[in-house]
Amino acid sequence: MKAYTDINQSKKLAKILPLKSADMGWYYSRNPQAARNQMWVGTKTENADIPCWSLAALLDYIPQVKLDSIKQYDKKLWRCCAYFASDWYNSNWCDNPVDVCYEMILKLYELNLL
Repeated sequence: MKAYTDINQSKKLAKILPLKSADMGWYYSRNPQAARNQMWVGTKTENADIPCWSLAALLDYIPQVKLDSIKQYDKKLWRCCAYFASDWYNSNWCDNPVDVCYEMILKLYELNLL
């Protein structure tokens, strides 16, 4: 199961969320033998090339969050629901909770609720 945001999600969230809310980081490899675009994820945010968010950090940032899951055709699907400003907001169904939380943060941001 996916436990943290991928590089593209991390780049987008870095423009939306406070960098202090990130609890992980993507780092470019400093190994001269490695490919220049090789990256790895670490559990420290200090000196990270790109901040990264774990599922726990994403859940902490969404107000009154609830994760739903269903099993469909031998596959588990997830949806994020957030209660904000007297309304419920739902994400689309995805195959992992990190993606639905990411989607919910983008949705709340677009609605100027973050």
